Formats: sequence, C-alpha cells, structure tokens
Amino acid sequence: MMLRAVVRRASSRGSSFSRVAASAQSFHSVSATESLVPRGSHARSFHHRSCPGCTECSRTVLSSFQGTALQRWVRPFSSDSGDVVEAVVPHMGESITDGTLATFLKKPGDRVEADEAIAQIETDKVTIDIASPASGVIQEFLVKEGDTVEPGNKVAIISKSADAVAHVAPSEKIPEKAAPKPSPPAEEPKVESTKVAEKPKASSAPPPPTKQSAKEPQLPPKDRERRVPMTRLRKRVATRLKDSQNTFALLTTFNEVDMTNLMKLRSQYKDAFFEKHGVKLGLMSGFIKAAVSALQHQPVVNAVIDGDDIIYRDYVDISIAVGTSKGLVVPVIRGADQMNFADIEKTINSLAKKANEGTISIDEMAGGSFTISNGGVYGSLISTPIINPPQSAILGMHSIVQRPMVVGGSVVPRPMMYVALTYDHRLIDGREAVYFLRRIKDVVEDPQRLLLDI
Repeated sequence: MMLRAVVRRASSRGSSFSRVAASAQSFHSVSATESLVPRGSHARSFHHRSCPGCTECSRTVLSSFQGTALQRWVRPFSSDSGDVVEAVVPHMGESITDGTLATFLKKPGDRVEADEAIAQIETDKVTIDIASPASGVIQEFLVKEGDTVEPGNKVAIISKSADAVAHVAPSEKIPEKAAPKPSPPAEEPKVESTKVAEKPKASSAPPPPTKQSAKEPQLPPKDRERRVPMTRLRKRVATRLKDSQNTFALLTTFNEVDMTNLMKLRSQYKDAFFEKHGVKLGLMSGFIKAAVSALQHQPVVNAVIDGDDIIYRDYVDISIAVGTSKGLVVPVIRGADQMNFADIEKTINSLAKKANEGTISIDEMAGGSFTISNGGVYGSLISTPIINPPQSAILGMHSIVQRPMVVGGSVVPRPMMYVALTYDHRLIDGREAVYFLRRIKDVVEDPQRLLLDI
C-alpha cells in the first residue's frame, strides 16, 4: 500500500523513475519490526505488508520470523519432525460410548501398513478394529489389554520411518542383559538351605492339625478354579435377557411340525436351486417364509408396546440368533416379506459368516421386529426361548427327530420338530399366539400354501 502510494504520487507529478526508486529505497530502510510488522503479529499477516516480488523484503521475512513461523504449523498427531503418528480409537456407533481393548494384533517393533488392524476393541455389540493411520513401525502402545477406551483415545505411536526399529530393539535387549546380573544373590539360597535343614526337627509335630482338618468340611481346592472376567458382549447379553424377564409377561406355547413335505421339497430341488442361485437350499428359509405369512395373519405379534401405546409395524424384519465363540449375536434380515427363498438364503449365509468372523456391523444388528432361534443345530429337543427386546415374540426351532405318528389310521415314522413361541402376554393373547404357531405349522407342512396364499 505504501509503495503504491509513492508510485502514484511520483507518476502524477511527472517525476522520473529514479525518484520512484529513491522512494522505494527509503521504504526498505525502515525497520521491519517498527513499521512493517507490529509486535506480536503472526507471520501469515506479515506478507500483506511486504512488497510484491521484492527479494529484499522476502529476506527480511525469513531472517526475522524463521523460528516463530515454523512453530505454528505443527501437524496434529505428529512430532516436530513429522515422522510420528498416533493411532486412535475410531467412532464406534451412536449407541456405543466406550469399549474394552480386547487384544493387540501387533507388537512394538512390528512393521504395519496403512489401514492395517493393530488392535481390537470389544463393545457391547460388535468387535471393532483399530487401524494404523500410516505405514511404519510401532514404537509403543499407550494402553493395555483390558483397559476401557473411548473414541479419540490414543492407542499407539507409529513411526513412519524404519529407524524406529533401532529405538525399539535396544529397549528390548536391555532387560535381557540386565537379567543375568542377579548372580551375586546366589549366596541367599545357602542361607535358606540352612534354615530348611533346621526345620525338619519341628516337622515331626504336624500330626495334630491333621486330626482337626478331618472335622472341617471338605471344600474344593482353589487352585482348581479359574476366575475369568466377563466380556462386554457377554455382559450385554446377560443384561438384556434379564431385563426381558423382568419387563415382559413371558408365556410360551408349543406345537409340533411334520417336516416330511419341506424336506422332500428341499431334496427334490436342491441341485437345481444351487445351480441357478449359487447357494444351498436350507430349511431356515422355509421357516422364515412361514413366519412372514404368520406375522401378516397376526399383526399383533409383529407389534410392540411403547409406554401407553402400541406400535404396529407394517414391515417384517426377521432377526436370526447366531451363536458365536464370543457370544450370541442377532443379525437382522431386513424386508424379509419382500424376499424369495434365494434372497433369504444368501442373506443368512452372508450374515452368519460375518458373525462368526467378528466383522458384523452394528447397523446389521439394529432393529428387527421378530426373532427366530434355531437351537436344533445344537441338538436341542425343546426349549423356552427368551424374547429379544424391544420385540414382543420369538420363535424357537428344535432338532428333527423320527417319531411314530398316526397317519391315515396307521402308525408310521415321521421327521418331527417341536416349535415354541414365547410372547409378551401383556400385548398378545393366547388365541393370537396359538393361531400364529398354527399358521407356521400349516405352511411348513404344506409349502404349496405360499403359492396359493391360503
């Protein structure tokens, strides 16, 4: 601004170029700290006060503010050299505020790539991976296994250069060299040995305590017991199931289903079904289609109590209980009423695979209007399942057993399955529950009803 004013003043008076240059030279003679940059201002506002294209002003900027300018542009989660980054806990979902660091997948000194999992967090619902933000070498972990962490907490320090190995390796070798030093205390065992040699004299007195111990009750030895902390998923399942028992008026009704026709249909078309759709035809898809038909005939089973109101759902989202090594998870088949047998089987296989691998997401388990639990895969003959809140009913499937049945006046062996419906008696009356279970029995025993909608 000041230079432009000088130029305009010189040109208006018809002065020569030398006069402009003299004005510019006098401008440069002014102290940068006195006239160009007020005390306490930042370097980013200083360039507005310098001359455009002027090398002398640029040198003034670099010589006066070289130290302070660099300190204001440090990247977050980095060291002053820009070589170190920090891995933090990611966002775990709207309903999850914290988790437990279950295990480290890497060790200090290991090389990791960008987005590679270095640790796992166990939450109430799913297991979440902590990924490395960049390629490098793990210097150290800032938390321990079993610690409770929240989104944004720092977990590990990662160096992007390979030199970090040199910092980690010596720290691991030092304890190894320090360990053999306790050779001088070798004299202590001699003192202990002398004491041990003296004790046998008094060891002849223990017989009296044995008589007293015989009168005491024999308790199992503590060294044969193990105390293991509950996982977050197990604690969550325990809390929800207990809340279900305390909240709902649980009642269970039973029936038995002849699986002859459904198993015959599966055996007849399983090869053609697999050839066309690339997935095997199972029995679960038949029960899901039967449950959809029953829910449409008895909408109250698909409803839920909310305060003083009843919410009727005009959609059918079927939850499937899947038992994993870490606990019970319940993924949801959304829009089951809009799916055919192939779509249902593909969705079941995909969700079951994710559940067993621990990669299922929270969104895939949220919601659901009705649950089916198949205890028959474990050999269960009959059970009373517990409702999965906030739903109002759950269907329990069981193992298929050959039993003698009367058919056409004759006793013949039939593959039979017991089915159980546990429902909230506050909302669902016994009549609707029995009709619901009867509809499932009719559809499974005669799948052609689905084609004719009868």
